[in-house]
Amino acid sequence: MSRPDTPNLDRVAGPADLRQMDDRTLAHVADELRSEVISAVSETGGHLGSSLGVVELSVAIHAVFNTPMDKLIWDVGHQCYPHKILTGRRDRIRTLRQKDGLSGFTKRSESQYDPFGAAHSSTSISAALGFAVGRDMGRPTGDAIAVIGDGSISAGMAYEAMNNAGHDGRRLFVILNDNEMSIAPPVGAMSSYLSRLYANEPLARMKSLAEGFEAALPAPMRDGAKRARQLVTGAIQGSGTLFEELGFDYIGPINGHDMDQLLPVLRAARARATGPVLIHVCTVKGKGFAPAETSADKGHGVSKFDPVTGQQSKSKPNAPSYTKVFGETLTDEAARDPDIVAVTAAMPSGTGVSVLAERFPNRVFDVGIAEQHAVTFAAGMAASGLKPFCAVYSTFLQRGYDQVVHDVALQGLPVRFAIDRAGLVGADGATHAGAFDLAYLCNLPGFAVMAAADEAELRHMVATAVAYDEGPIAFRYPRGNGTGVLMPERGEVLEIGKGRVLREGSDVAILSLGAHLDECEAAADQLEQQGVSVTIADARFAKPLDMELVLQLARHHKALLTVEQGAQGGFGAMVLHALAARGAFDKGLAIRTLTLPDRFIEQAGPDDMYADAGLTRLDIVHQAQAALGVEQKVVNLR
Repeated sequence: MSRPDTPNLDRVAGPADLRQMDDRTLAHVADELRSEVISAVSETGGHLGSSLGVVELSVAIHAVFNTPMDKLIWDVGHQCYPHKILTGRRDRIRTLRQKDGLSGFTKRSESQYDPFGAAHSSTSISAALGFAVGRDMGRPTGDAIAVIGDGSISAGMAYEAMNNAGHDGRRLFVILNDNEMSIAPPVGAMSSYLSRLYANEPLARMKSLAEGFEAALPAPMRDGAKRARQLVTGAIQGSGTLFEELGFDYIGPINGHDMDQLLPVLRAARARATGPVLIHVCTVKGKGFAPAETSADKGHGVSKFDPVTGQQSKSKPNAPSYTKVFGETLTDEAARDPDIVAVTAAMPSGTGVSVLAERFPNRVFDVGIAEQHAVTFAAGMAASGLKPFCAVYSTFLQRGYDQVVHDVALQGLPVRFAIDRAGLVGADGATHAGAFDLAYLCNLPGFAVMAAADEAELRHMVATAVAYDEGPIAFRYPRGNGTGVLMPERGEVLEIGKGRVLREGSDVAILSLGAHLDECEAAADQLEQQGVSVTIADARFAKPLDMELVLQLARHHKALLTVEQGAQGGFGAMVLHALAARGAFDKGLAIRTLTLPDRFIEQAGPDDMYADAGLTRLDIVHQAQAALGVEQKVVNLR
């Protein structure tokens, strides 16, 4: 595949080179940088649209500010590909999101130009304020610049930080990247507010920075400045923008793809700011690549693609995805039960509730990037008598944990948590891994926690959650496609706290929870070839445990293994505690708990990540042999 011609970009080994270029050359660099991003992501896949939207902004920030002394913090970080190319990582950009390659997000251990790692949203302003305090207390750091999107700024944490920063009055730069399109169409009052400002472009207004600035604007912006200034000043005498009320000087909105606007605004702000400044930059997600600009999600997350046509290369699955099964099953159940509603935090398609929204749009609530609010909102609906399904990725549910504890568990409210992306997720790496939900939910009194071994089991668990009104219930399932099992017409309501035995043996028992069951079955096949008799059981429930099953496995086998796609302190720990409480270890019991190790697993393909974690079928075989005290014989059945 031919690479783009980039004579100006080729002269950029780092941001210092940008500061030696004139504005016209910087505009050429931006054009070439966009071509380079498209070319690279066509080979690796990744977050294309968001990165294309900040090409000019990336060039302008690095050309104006003194990075890495000045700290540039990208919110979420999935828009950082142009930044990485400009900061000495161009030679590795085609290793993005691959094993031993560049992270798809900012990462402190990767470069001095990544001062703060990110992959969950709305953290940048808090971190930038921390750097500003460090600077003011004598640490060797310069200005702090946070780039936050209009979707990310909908989260409460962003406003907590802005309120703090505005009150503190420290010199700080927040760049609001308003593309009117996060992953899903933005929702809520904040999006409407930004849209009103956007619709009244052009606008350039600064409180303490205003002198001489308006005169430097291009004529079209100058012509509308009076009307625009009135909008920001507000109809009521003395009122200002929301950002100004929080204590920020507000600049904008400006065209984020026009270097003739970006460069002078950033230079003026840097030269004259004394306190916190918010620069409102309007961009187009997917800018400069028609297939991304016109797609429904603006090319948010893409697989490898043809850089000319934009056609993505996707393998044909032989089984439906877990997310699709959840969405279709929930919709089917909702057609029978008018009390079923769904809540998602800016991920309707990612969690599958978009299927329900197409059929019953008034029963799906997308609250934006606000997981804390999503959980308590669902709790309120549960208290009213509805049956809310709170559909959130495992890694994002962590952000609402306090609400899960106090607003749901403590009150015993029947919120149904549909936890997608459980386990290791591949190219998004450690930041998006669903490693901890078993541990952080199983310790909560009154919670029922399930894990689906396959797509049919997921259908049963949705039906079980619909029928369960005794308290909160959660079910977890992985990213990707199912195993290809025969699907039932409708889910069955499972008996709470009851597992199932799939294969009976006498030497070793493997008690699996969730989607690692196929690896357990492959390990059992290998052990059987070695003359080891194996029982396989699917726990289904991490809480409440099927104690009758657990005790039976412990009593009637020489060794017991638990296997889960989760961190230490989860399912295996529940089994150990339960067995210890019943004296199972008093006379000795050979037991092993196979979990994710006590470290973060770096990005790679899911199979490679589980190999790194020590959770392959061969690892299960070796652990079983060690527990039995037999010689290890390796028979690779892969």
